[in-house]
Amino acid sequence: MTNPEFNVAMAPAALSVGGLVDYIKAVLEDDPTLRQVWVVGEVSSANPHAKGLFFTLTDPDTGATINAVAWRSQQARLTTLPTVGEQVIALGTVKVYPQRSSYQLTVWQVLPSGDGLKALRYRQLRQRLAAEGLFDSEFKRLLPALPQTVAVVSSPQAAAWGDIQRSLRHHHPGLHVLFSPATVQGDTAPASIVAAMERVARDGRAEVLILARGGGASEDLECFDDERVVRAIANCPIPVVTGIGHQRDESLADLAADLCAHTPTAAAIAAVPALADLVEAHRQRVTLLKTLTAEHLLDAQSDVHRLGQRLLRTRLDQRMQQQIVYLKQLKHRLVQGIQVEMRQASDRTAALRSHLMTLDPDTVVRRGYALVRDEASQLVTQAQATTPGQTLQIQLAQGHLTVKVTQVHPSTP
Repeated sequence: MTNPEFNVAMAPAALSVGGLVDYIKAVLEDDPTLRQVWVVGEVSSANPHAKGLFFTLTDPDTGATINAVAWRSQQARLTTLPTVGEQVIALGTVKVYPQRSSYQLTVWQVLPSGDGLKALRYRQLRQRLAAEGLFDSEFKRLLPALPQTVAVVSSPQAAAWGDIQRSLRHHHPGLHVLFSPATVQGDTAPASIVAAMERVARDGRAEVLILARGGGASEDLECFDDERVVRAIANCPIPVVTGIGHQRDESLADLAADLCAHTPTAAAIAAVPALADLVEAHRQRVTLLKTLTAEHLLDAQSDVHRLGQRLLRTRLDQRMQQQIVYLKQLKHRLVQGIQVEMRQASDRTAALRSHLMTLDPDTVVRRGYALVRDEASQLVTQAQATTPGQTLQIQLAQGHLTVKVTQVHPSTP
């Protein structure tokens, strides 16, 4: 029989089995939550295979199960291999297999249950911050040699604050200490620590900052692995010293700090030099300075004595006499040299005078020769240079004649 109330015309189109399975596959595999999901369960079966390890996770409380597989290419990256009877945390994605109308968890990572997930997140955060350079030693700042003001970030109720106060009073009396209170345990601790450090930075008086907390359980110290606290330490404008009392591995805050002292007391001692040590170092420098000065004076006195002995051995009066004799010799040689030069110059002058006398026209005329000049007082040396009727001047040894050319006789070849 058919239901009289059922209207076939209004019924939705029927899906094929494949269409239904494809729809289920799309819904499950496209769900963002199921693409990367952490699943906690007990390994109830584990079957190694050539392609990978097939195992089943079971919820002990409800008995619900889910099939899972870790492919062979991924097994080397697993922190732990699934073992029957152990409770684990598996990270994977849900995959649907239409042929079997089934689904299973494809696993990327397997951790021991409990702290396993927390440890993985810690390692991932540490690797990411290290890649950014927040832990690099080259970026660590040196502590001031003699700070006048120190800031402390801690809980006002913590024993660490009292330890730091006592250490600073004993270690360096008279130091100015600024206290910026913060919560150092619980969910609100990271934001409280960051706010306390920002107050110190805004104040601007402190030259170094101590971030401190006493010992405690690992859960109580988780705030010092918080990314916000680590970045606040790295970005702090003044050097940061951590004094977090614990015996476990270094926290991320310790790695980012400019100096890690592990305990509040050690942090206080490391942040400022001991006043007694400074006084003792000053005394040693004064003693060293006095010793060096005395040694220098002794060396100078020895040099003076040695030079005095050399002066006595030298006999300056004898050396003065030697220098006087030497100067006289130089003077005599100089005078002789000048006299020789003067005689040579006189001889050259006489020779030149004699030569000039032979070239003097008056001397030639006095020997019976005459000088003939034309109207322009130019010497006439060739007969062809004159013309008949030309007037010439003839200079004799005594007086001169004015003559007129009547005839020019050319020279005989």
